[in-house]
Amino acid sequence: MGIRITTWNVNGIRNPFGYQPWRDKKTFQGMFETLEADIVVLQETKIQRKDLRDDMVLVPGWDNYWSLPKHKKGYSGVVIYTRNSSCAPIKAEEGITGILTPPNSTISFRDMPAEEQIGGYPNYEQLSTSTCDPATLDSEGRCVILEFPAFVLIGTYCPAERDETRTHYRTSFLNVLDARIRNLVKMGKRVIWTGDINISREQIDSAAVEENMKKNGINATEWISTPARRLLNQLLLGGKVHGERDEGRETPVMWDVCRAFHEGRKGMYTCWETKVNARPGNYGSRIDYIICSHDMKDWWSESNIQEGLLGSDHCPVYGVLKEKLILDGKEVHILDILNPPGMFENGVRQRQWSTKCLLPLSGKLIPEFDKRQSIRDMFTRKPTLQKSKSTLEEDRVSHQDSPQPIPSTIAIGQEKTSSQKNDCPGLSKSMSNPSLASKPVNGKRTARPQEHLPTAKRVKSASQGTPNGTGKGQQSLKGFFSAKVPANSGKEQLHSEALAEGDMTPLSAVPVTDNGVAGMDSSTSGASTPIKDHDATDLLPADNTARQSPSTTTVVTTSPAKPKQTWGMLFSKPVAPKCEHDEPCKIMVTKKPGVNCGRSFWMCNRPLGPSGKQERGTQWRCNTFIWASDWDTHTPA
Repeated sequence: MGIRITTWNVNGIRNPFGYQPWRDKKTFQGMFETLEADIVVLQETKIQRKDLRDDMVLVPGWDNYWSLPKHKKGYSGVVIYTRNSSCAPIKAEEGITGILTPPNSTISFRDMPAEEQIGGYPNYEQLSTSTCDPATLDSEGRCVILEFPAFVLIGTYCPAERDETRTHYRTSFLNVLDARIRNLVKMGKRVIWTGDINISREQIDSAAVEENMKKNGINATEWISTPARRLLNQLLLGGKVHGERDEGRETPVMWDVCRAFHEGRKGMYTCWETKVNARPGNYGSRIDYIICSHDMKDWWSESNIQEGLLGSDHCPVYGVLKEKLILDGKEVHILDILNPPGMFENGVRQRQWSTKCLLPLSGKLIPEFDKRQSIRDMFTRKPTLQKSKSTLEEDRVSHQDSPQPIPSTIAIGQEKTSSQKNDCPGLSKSMSNPSLASKPVNGKRTARPQEHLPTAKRVKSASQGTPNGTGKGQQSLKGFFSAKVPANSGKEQLHSEALAEGDMTPLSAVPVTDNGVAGMDSSTSGASTPIKDHDATDLLPADNTARQSPSTTTVVTTSPAKPKQTWGMLFSKPVAPKCEHDEPCKIMVTKKPGVNCGRSFWMCNRPLGPSGKQERGTQWRCNTFIWASDWDTHTPA
């Protein structure tokens, strides 16, 4: 069986675990087994070093090498996982320029002894073409390079073409990376370049070619001659290049593995726009690659995309190296040249992998994880020898001789600690330790007797149950919907007369007194709140000729049916309009700068079709568009 290399932009290291088939196990080991990979290159991890966790680093049977952004948070990031049972790199570096330093070292990769370098570092002339300094190029966590005896593996997350502010950085990164690859090939080393390159190589690799050309006012020749696309095609065998080649790029040295196995295949996309739900209609682009040096063309048995695996806006891309290869006229097993010399012979392991094989850049050597064990190792650890009988007897006697803590004090202390949400961890530790609990506790630490504990909550609940409470504060929802319970016949008569009048003052017009909302039933009071004479007069209808006497206390209530209907409309789900498919639309928010930025609108809920446009009379997204302000959400569609 060959060696499988998989590259995947996961759009967040834990993002795939929200989807099937990763959701069941939610472990990286389970993910790699599902991918059936031996080398996994993940991009856009979007994580900082302080956020690394055991399950990411201490993956049983796997080693890992990280490149994380130095300054930006939740941005970029590349990691390469290698299966210990099938491959082990002999060198590892971070970055493309060699300017960075290994962990616990002040010497950069490019200044290390030749036998410890991977090599191929861009020279001064090649770096001078960049408008960014080397430290800036390698500060965003975009590249990890591993060297095996067979080849050099470069895993990258290349900058995307977002706006003009990033153009210089993107161009500089690609130029320096191109120089590094060509330098390695010139040294006689085989190279595999994989990852999210963020370049559609040809028109067949993008569904939005015509739209982009029309938007930018360019033709096909100009489109394929854009700087990034021209650089990639000059690097690849069979790449389309118009005009004379650039200096230093006269000869193509790399080979597009996946396209070579599927020449002319349309719709072989690896990335889709999630905002417009373009994946179901396969309206995307191919920007994830596995590329190798031309002398490795015969090393591959298969390569393809895995568009059916969800978990990101990208899909995995894989390539399988043959189990047996012909090198210098001899048949060689792939395992023999993917591990340090002497570890495999004719595909049979001669020496077991151990922690001594870890490279300085390994994630397992990060101080937070060094000399740590995974959960699996903890359970497989050999049990320690049992204590002798004499030792057990001494422990038992010493425990019996120690003063016992007072149960009530410990219980109250624990209750107080839990109520404070463990604000004093040191205190809780002392309480849980019998030897410490037996010691006298000072006045500040002494727990109060139970009868002196605060009883504010109990008093409050008692006041709520008092029938003659004053009912200060806001009215609860329960009281809002409950029917009025009259306190006496006189008030009941007033309520009946008021309800019979019909023309009630709106709820918003009811005056608010110091005791709450006039005319409202409070859940904290069993009786109505009296109102002043002039307040009651103001609440009466305008055409009411019979005025209440000043000595009469008037209470006006509203029917619970109308407020209930109002609350129901407020919390009910908006009624969506129907699209041309007679299906409910979805609501979206405009984020495009302009006068309509921030406005909501309704549109067809179906995904875009292969054309990338709204269509009529098809199964894909139709032309339905309604501004939210023009649609009454409480009106049936």
